[in-house]
Amino acid sequence: MNDASPRSGASGQFATLDARAREVLRRVVEFYVETGEPLGSRNLARALPMALSPASVRNVMQDLETLGLVYSPHVSAGRLPTERGLRFFVDTMLQVGDVDQGERRRIERQMHDAGRDQSLDGVLAEAGALLSGVARGAGVVLTAKENPRLKHVEFVRLDPSRALAILVGEDGAVENRVVPTPPGLPASALVEAGNWLAARVVGRTLAEARSEVEAERRAHQGELDALAGRLVDAGLAAWADAEGHRRQLIVRGQSNLLEDVAAVEDVERLRKLFADLERRTEVIDLLERAEAADGVRIYIGSENRLFSLSGSSTVAAPFRDAERRIVGVVGVIGPTRLDYARVVPMVDYTARLVGEFMRRRAAPEGEQP
Repeated sequence: MNDASPRSGASGQFATLDARAREVLRRVVEFYVETGEPLGSRNLARALPMALSPASVRNVMQDLETLGLVYSPHVSAGRLPTERGLRFFVDTMLQVGDVDQGERRRIERQMHDAGRDQSLDGVLAEAGALLSGVARGAGVVLTAKENPRLKHVEFVRLDPSRALAILVGEDGAVENRVVPTPPGLPASALVEAGNWLAARVVGRTLAEARSEVEAERRAHQGELDALAGRLVDAGLAAWADAEGHRRQLIVRGQSNLLEDVAAVEDVERLRKLFADLERRTEVIDLLERAEAADGVRIYIGSENRLFSLSGSSTVAAPFRDAERRIVGVVGVIGPTRLDYARVVPMVDYTARLVGEFMRRRAAPEGEQP
């Protein structure tokens, strides 16, 4: 489930940690996840399954601190895990179970209700809201905007060297791109190129239209005037670029992040996180990296540049459409003390449900994918 983490190889240098040190680190991490507070040696000694004195625990924690796995926020305090310690815990000690039957039924019911009208946007928004509630963080969903079927296409001259390539969808959406025109291009070539395209793309999505037109251009090279053909090629290239940027980011539950603010430094961290979430292009870039994974990806703190200042973590998983293509990502962005054991399977299960909805939606009526 937890696919290769961004720095999973870095944990190898700590492979020689003995069972006692691992147990101490695990307790420090779990106490931090639960309370956000440092764990002291006296309390830890009482909680350990093995008999260790507070002095022995302090020695172990000192060793862990030397390795950069824990740190003391101030003198006489207990220890907190560092980002490196959290990564080591996630890679080697995290025990990820499955989503229990009660939560499965609740999630399935809410997703089903959100998709009653076959609205993908509704299901995606509900997925983000569900994950935000589970993780005490912001639920995020990244996907391609749905491509409407095309209703109209034409080229309009702007000046002797440029034309405007216009696509109009059945939903009223308009994509305009400026394309260069060959020298000496007559007005008739603009009309010819527009009419040739219209005969082949109306009623299709942009992706379908590009595939159709490219196949026709290869099969019938001489069908278009050479100048009009160059214009068609320029229009296709411009629209391909437009399609590549048709990404939408849905963020839900940012207010959940405010429920666990205990100190001034938490307020400052959240201020930075909210500022990061406003930089939507960079959030999209981060989530797009998770699309390359077969399962859940976990980024902790400075492992991603975007959230290095706010010290936040991201847990994300891709979902697939009816053709089994990865078409988006669902996930959670929140504090580094996310309950990873609970969040990871929830993100994974929600991604699978979104994919199942997309496959049912694409299946002919009366058929199951």
